[in-house]
Amino acid sequence: MVNCSKCPSENDAFRTDILRLTCRIANPSNIVACSVYGDYASESSTAKAVAEVLLVVRGFQPKLMNYIRALNGKTIVIIAVDQWVFERDVDRGFLGEALAWGLVFPYLPLINEEYLHEQEVKLKRRLVLELLENLVLDFPELSHELHIEPEYFMYETIVRRARLFPPMISVLQNIARRDSKNMRPVLAGYLEALRDLERCGAIGFSNDYVRISEEFISGIQSPRTRLVNVSKAVPRTLFTSLLNIMPRLFESLSKNNEAFLQFLRFQAIVRKRPEHVTQVNVPESYLHIPTASGLVSLANRMDIQAFARKVLRTGKDAEIKVKAIGGVLNDVYLVEVSEGSKKRKVIVKEFKDWASFKWFPLSLWGVGTRRFSVLGRSRLEREYAINELLRSKGFSVPNLLHVSPHQRLVFMEYIEGESATVILRKAAKSKVVSETRKEMKVIERIGMKLARVHALGIALGDTKPENIMIGKHSEIYLMDFEQASRNGDRAWDVAEFLYYAGHDLPMLTETRQVELISRTFIKGYLEAGGEVETVRKAGTAKYTKVFSVFTLPHFMLAISNVLRRTKSD
Repeated sequence: MVNCSKCPSENDAFRTDILRLTCRIANPSNIVACSVYGDYASESSTAKAVAEVLLVVRGFQPKLMNYIRALNGKTIVIIAVDQWVFERDVDRGFLGEALAWGLVFPYLPLINEEYLHEQEVKLKRRLVLELLENLVLDFPELSHELHIEPEYFMYETIVRRARLFPPMISVLQNIARRDSKNMRPVLAGYLEALRDLERCGAIGFSNDYVRISEEFISGIQSPRTRLVNVSKAVPRTLFTSLLNIMPRLFESLSKNNEAFLQFLRFQAIVRKRPEHVTQVNVPESYLHIPTASGLVSLANRMDIQAFARKVLRTGKDAEIKVKAIGGVLNDVYLVEVSEGSKKRKVIVKEFKDWASFKWFPLSLWGVGTRRFSVLGRSRLEREYAINELLRSKGFSVPNLLHVSPHQRLVFMEYIEGESATVILRKAAKSKVVSETRKEMKVIERIGMKLARVHALGIALGDTKPENIMIGKHSEIYLMDFEQASRNGDRAWDVAEFLYYAGHDLPMLTETRQVELISRTFIKGYLEAGGEVETVRKAGTAKYTKVFSVFTLPHFMLAISNVLRRTKSD
């Protein structure tokens, strides 16, 4: 039984009056919980703030009602809801969190604080899961490396609602101040939900950062999960729910001139600058990926010049030269920084969306054999994620110095050495085996290196010899991963390396030498665990038709014959 004559704080007459109002709406014995939320519940509430009250009632009829009352010059909005309806809104977004959203923002419990806290954590756990699912679907490759600050889940949840209902931005601004007392209790609920998800194996913690587990990522990326994922529909459901309660909100606002004028101001701002609501603590600033220079926020907008000044720590007098060195499909730049006697080189890749005139011939080239990733963001993700994965497994790859997702730039170490193309041409020059033993050994090692990559379930997607560098100390560097994928086409990797090798060889190279190069590469591939079936598949018409456009016919025939006739030991 609820005592309606006494508020939890005896000195707070206003709260006592609110509880008396609730007792006129519902039988006190059926009141499950009551709280005040919104601006009034925040530390920065003003005397004119509207007091929004959530009243959860057992067996309430009708299931949902709102009441507007004036109390000592204040506007009181009471939303009374049946317990079953409220808990379905918490559990599964029954009304798009139109009712449960009061637990997302700061709230002041008046009745049954334990129940409200339990529902708050339950709600935030579901919201965190939905946000994790969205991150995996939006960043299929980067999600493996994301370092997430817990604050991300708090701000992303609120910003999404602020986009649909701009007056919520005032609550967000109150919470956004890091010294605000509002942030701590709101964040605490998310931290509790995250700890529960850690116990379930969905996430882990690394130096206070949230890491998405591989099991969770695999489950979300399965075709079935992608089809049934409904988290994308939440904003639409919320929007529909807000439309249903909007008349009541307007009635509430009209009784409070300051709030109503604030609403009109935000409506005007959003029409002119819709991005305004996302400028308060951009949630992406709490998402990070590791680089050789430290963690980088996904909200980072650093360009080439800013990178040279900040990351390379150059002075104002440093000379910075940017030279385009990319081909038709890629925008690649060599950045040379000179400061006194010190010189440093860095490679910058810019991942633009491939325009239709670039994409059309590429799609014709690989039709029926290979699908290419053309969107700039997805190619940047692959470049970063596969590079980091291979580096973590001990492969030699260029260090990634910085990533600027918004500018779609990746800054990486410049590798000194010679490409596999140079090695292949040297191997083709001499007819004497002893004179090319060194080069053949390198080609064999390249085959071994590719097999070890495939053993990780990774297909590189672009294994042209020019994308493989031999470093100063004979280490084999793998580069260019924008077409790489997990569980991709391994036969394509084998085919592309050898057929492109045929393209790079001098026209007068003897067929016997082409065959020797092919067998040497295959020998290394198989010795390191590569599958014979993958090699044989690379020799079929499915792959030869693609590369026959630019490789001499007799080279194509020699390579494909070696591939198809490969035998298992």
